[in-house]
Amino acid sequence: MPVTAVLILAAGTFAIRFAGPLLRDRVTLPEKVRELMSASATVLLLALVAVSALTNGKQFGGWALAAGVAVGGLAAWRKLPFVAIIVLAAGTTAGLRLLGVA
Repeated sequence: MPVTAVLILAAGTFAIRFAGPLLRDRVTLPEKVRELMSASATVLLLALVAVSALTNGKQFGGWALAAGVAVGGLAAWRKLPFVAIIVLAAGTTAGLRLLGVA
């Protein structure tokens, strides 16, 4: 990528980042719009997590991977230590793959 393109993209990024604090007091949004924006940010984040956790390249990663992600999510929700979460998720996925569940 040419250096000028990188500099233009960097300037645009900084302009957008600085616009937030500058416009915060000038633009007021209704409470309903704020709630919708908060919910949409959560939905977008969960969609990104689902796509990255449940796919292998461009296709579905298999039911063993989905079960491992579910077990890891449940362990995280139960506030288990990080190492336990990783071991449970990886163990579930590996165990199911060993049993032939793709």
